[in-house]
Amino acid sequence: MAALRSWSRVLNRAFLTQSRQFAAAAGHVESHQAGRMWKILSFVVALPGVGVCMLNAYLKMQHHSHGQPEFVAYPHLRIRSKPFPWGDGSKTLFHNSHVNPLPDGYEDHGDHH
Repeated sequence: MAALRSWSRVLNRAFLTQSRQFAAAAGHVESHQAGRMWKILSFVVALPGVGVCMLNAYLKMQHHSHGQPEFVAYPHLRIRSKPFPWGDGSKTLFHNSHVNPLPDGYEDHGDHH
């Protein structure tokens, strides 16, 4: 009985070692193939996709009217309970006078692009 157990351990150890080696070799080949596949997909799908998106954004920018939309003073927008602690107190920190209106409307600078 002891001989059978020791013989079983030897075979089990040999089988596990061999299966680990096969799994490691297969994993290396599969990871190489997977890396190659993602590299090809990056160049064939992702980069042209980014190019198409850039072209779309550029063409939409060319056809976009650059005028300001009409200001509508909705009561629930641009509520100022206290002034901002910077500047004159009515402009947000990242205020853009071409895009962001003040509570009473757009600023008129006269230098519209």
